[in-house]
Amino acid sequence: MADVTGAPTKGTGAWGQAVLAVALVGALGVGLWTVQETSSADSVPPPATCSGGEPEKATGKPGKAPWRVSGAQLCEALNRPGLAEVLGTPGETVKSASGNGGSLDFSGAKEIDTPSAQVEFGTYTVTLSATYDGLPVDGSATLLGADARQQTFLGRPAVIYSQRTISISFRLDGSDSESGPGAPARVLSVAQDAKDGGGSFEVAVWRTDGMTPDDAVLLRVAEKVLPTVPRWADAG
Repeated sequence: MADVTGAPTKGTGAWGQAVLAVALVGALGVGLWTVQETSSADSVPPPATCSGGEPEKATGKPGKAPWRVSGAQLCEALNRPGLAEVLGTPGETVKSASGNGGSLDFSGAKEIDTPSAQVEFGTYTVTLSATYDGLPVDGSATLLGADARQQTFLGRPAVIYSQRTISISFRLDGSDSESGPGAPARVLSVAQDAKDGGGSFEVAVWRTDGMTPDDAVLLRVAEKVLPTVPRWADAG
């Protein structure tokens, strides 16, 4: 039986995360790892490049609403040189990197754009997502668990909290699959503009060994990655 760990519930924003946590016991995840075999234990694969997502899926034009960043653009921002050093694991190479567009539909309401990107190393996996739900980040900590705390990050309202990935166990013949809570992740949700006019960017980090990531690692990654997201400075 193989065990596969996926991402925490992504692309819903802090308020959306809280709603899903209540409805789904905080354990739903999206995106699964692709199981791959290496041809030789001695071979060193080149760093992975971003796959999936289309740059042209970003809608609107810079400076004109409704501008939306794409999954490909988020992957470009996240899959950056030196990310392993920022994570504190120099020498590790990227095993996989992907960007995806996406949307959520809550009970037939208007669809919410939720593009995202994910980069996997041997020790850590990092995701970067955007949520265009029009909801503020300020005040969401009260819905995100006892350890959630509101703060200011890079001059914008933010909240840091815990989430769980989802673990999928399955047989190679595809039968008897089971799911359950996976590794603990730490998540930072940051308002898309300093006035907290609605929408957020989220950075999530979790470890393959199941240990809870250090917040200092999460904040270092967010500090390096978020300012490189398209139009971050324009929205400040």
